Amino acid sequence: MAEETMDTLLVRINELAHKAKTSEGLTAEETAERATLRQKYLKLFRASFKSQVEMMQVYDKNGKEVTPEKVRNIQRKKGLRDN
Repeated sequence: MAEETMDTLLVRINELAHKAKTSEGLTAEETAERATLRQKYLKLFRASFKSQVEMMQVYDKNGKEVTPEKVRNIQRKKGLRDN
């Protein structure tokens, strides 16, 4: 299978969720697949969210940068920041 994206995982997760609500229900294989897909989705979500936070710069209403030092250090390590 090709590289799975959050969108493709979500489509299949939703298909399984709808099937689980029917009288037919899910087979044992589908239940296991659903658990695996959920874990993959969460892993991708967390990586995406972490990347967004690491790219963020925060400014107060006076225009002074107040990005947390921990985030600044990560940005420096990645070469995104000179100061």
